Amino acid sequence: MLKSLVAVAWADGRFADEEREMLDALLNGFDATEKEANDIREYAKTPRSIDDIPLGELSDDDKKLLLNHAVVLTFIDGHQSDDEKELIGKLTKKLGIWADDAEEIVTSATKRAERLLQYR
Repeated sequence: MLKSLVAVAWADGRFADEEREMLDALLNGFDATEKEANDIREYAKTPRSIDDIPLGELSDDDKKLLLNHAVVLTFIDGHQSDDEKELIGKLTKKLGIWADDAEEIVTSATKRAERLLQYR
């Protein structure tokens, strides 16, 4: 899951400080060990793409959760770029999430991200 989010973070060609902070919060939320956290941080130092997402390691529920987190992550630096919007579309297709489900997830996550931005 976290490696997949690293690929999303790199969608606009950079891995911003806010994206690092979100990654650290997720590492904490997933109870990553120090070694796991360091491995993910090291992995995140290299630009990644959607092709780096390990689909075989994700259940259907994981894929939906990934899409949800990915949408929020694309807003974390204050706005969602055109490249990030395009990535969300490609990610949805790559994950094989039904269009209706994907639309609901993206809409909900977008609203949540926009609410969170109001408190920055």
